[in-house]
Amino acid sequence: MAETPYAPARIRTLPSWLLGRAAARGHRLVAQALAREGMRMTHHAVLCAVAELGPVSQAELGRALRIDPKDMVGIVGDLEAEGLVERGPDPDDRRKNAVTVSAAGKRRLRRTERLGDEANDELTAALTPQERAQLVALLTRIADPGAGCGPDRTAAPDPA
Repeated sequence: MAETPYAPARIRTLPSWLLGRAAARGHRLVAQALAREGMRMTHHAVLCAVAELGPVSQAELGRALRIDPKDMVGIVGDLEAEGLVERGPDPDDRRKNAVTVSAAGKRRLRRTERLGDEANDELTAALTPQERAQLVALLTRIADPGAGCGPDRTAAPDPA
């Protein structure tokens, strides 16, 4: 069975359709790669955010990642049960709890980041390094058209 569903020729040339197909393929590749480490994509995103933002409250994590608070409780609970994060007093406000990444979480994160990188390499294997950099720059502009409009905007390296 074909990976790409049938679409009329007019639709197959639309950027929105092509982006959707590319996103679906990328999601599938990354999800399969993370599954080799027993990790789901949402759990990986939360673990990455804790490593980057921590110590951080569950509420702040939920707001940052736009995950419903009830779902965040379950995800953090799953990560804590695996020994990947720890909950403890917030160093800035002892009345609150904060989530931090554990040593085991840091090790798992290194492995899952490598697997994610490999999946993204597979996704963009048909591109040269310059084309990949250009794709990332263009997708960044499409995803957030108001950001990076000045001279500091990330751009593909000059091929010359």
